[in-house]
Amino acid sequence: MTFALRILAGFFAAAAFMSGAARAALPIEHWTTPNGARVYFVRADSIPMLDVSLDFDAGSRLDPAGRAGLASVANAMLARGAGGLDESAISEGFARIGAQRGGGAGDDRASVTLRTLTSEPELDEALSLLARVVAHPDFPAAVLAREKERAIQAIRESETKPETIAQRAFDRAMYGNHPYGAHATPESVAAITRDDLVAFHRGYYDARSAVVSMIGAISRERAQAIAEQLTRDLPAGGAARVVGPVVPPQQAIERRIEHPSTQSHILIGQPSIARGDPDFFPLLVGNYVLGGGGFVSRLYEEVREKRGLAYSVYSYFAPMLQQGPFTIGLQTQRDQTAVALGVVRETLARFLRDGPTEAELAAAKANLVGGFALRIDSNRKILDNLAVIGFYRLPLDYLDRWTARVEQVTLDEVRAAFARHVRADALVTVVVGNGDAAPGGRAAR
Repeated sequence: MTFALRILAGFFAAAAFMSGAARAALPIEHWTTPNGARVYFVRADSIPMLDVSLDFDAGSRLDPAGRAGLASVANAMLARGAGGLDESAISEGFARIGAQRGGGAGDDRASVTLRTLTSEPELDEALSLLARVVAHPDFPAAVLAREKERAIQAIRESETKPETIAQRAFDRAMYGNHPYGAHATPESVAAITRDDLVAFHRGYYDARSAVVSMIGAISRERAQAIAEQLTRDLPAGGAARVVGPVVPPQQAIERRIEHPSTQSHILIGQPSIARGDPDFFPLLVGNYVLGGGGFVSRLYEEVREKRGLAYSVYSYFAPMLQQGPFTIGLQTQRDQTAVALGVVRETLARFLRDGPTEAELAAAKANLVGGFALRIDSNRKILDNLAVIGFYRLPLDYLDRWTARVEQVTLDEVRAAFARHVRADALVTVVVGNGDAAPGGRAAR
């Protein structure tokens, strides 16, 4: 997971540089459709294209017990047959008019995306087909059986890879029984039925939870009509979205898992920050110094440059609806595992104790602000940001204020934010493939 947000500039919006800081002018228009869908629209007339994203509160955190993977399978099955059209007819329908459909399901939300020309009749055909896919999926049983088998084989293959083993163990250790810690298994996917898909779609793909994001060469009036067209026939919804709170570990947890990999795959972290938390910008700037700044970060300097213990090392915060993880990750030679862990832990402890220096803070802010334009160079990136703003209910001026908020971060704010969100005595550590014994003299499984 990544927390970095992308923002608008280039020829789709005017970028002004004031007092050395880049500021984006992003004219987001926002309204709510009669059936409750929230709409976020940016008009961009430079090219005759429209990008659309429909986001639903239908992520994997809502998978029922014993059905992990249901949200992903339901999303993938939307275009495998809808409104009487089979998957070939749907695929050929989009291809014939040069439209591209995408989507997927994450922990919090499920998305369906469309890129299409704004010329007619192409635009109307693409939208009509998308509305059918989203509102009237058939979930054909034969196709479901095939897709389940594909998913099961993919899971089995991934479960042999040390990076997958590490991530799954890391999530389980951080989140315990919370859905953020769950992953699909061959057994949970095999248990999914067509009735499960129908119920999930009926309960969670509703207009009241929908966010419609659009950017393209259309008028506000056309955008309003499109939003209503895409949400008019959605299910009534109403399924309860009851997810218990994240309960972070109260003490350190370490998991050692043997694997024949030539390198140890190491993840360190804990549940940390939710979307909209006021500490986001101090954590963003501080983490740039710690491990988010690539070649100029402390972890890179200590682990790779000084000691050659890893090719790369990184850290990030990934805010979600509930507390998303703070993560440090690296790979190192098996016989260097203990040394690498020691260096990472000492570097983090020193950062938590002292924070960045004035020079590091200034450099981090300059790099983040200076890299502003590199984050904002396509309609696709703009669409991603509109969807994030809409789904997580961020302020409409969130992107316009981004660089200013970065520049306003102080040393005291960084230290205080890290103290609130990172507990050195309650970190989860997962090591896969190492040659060291876990505490107590034997590798834990």
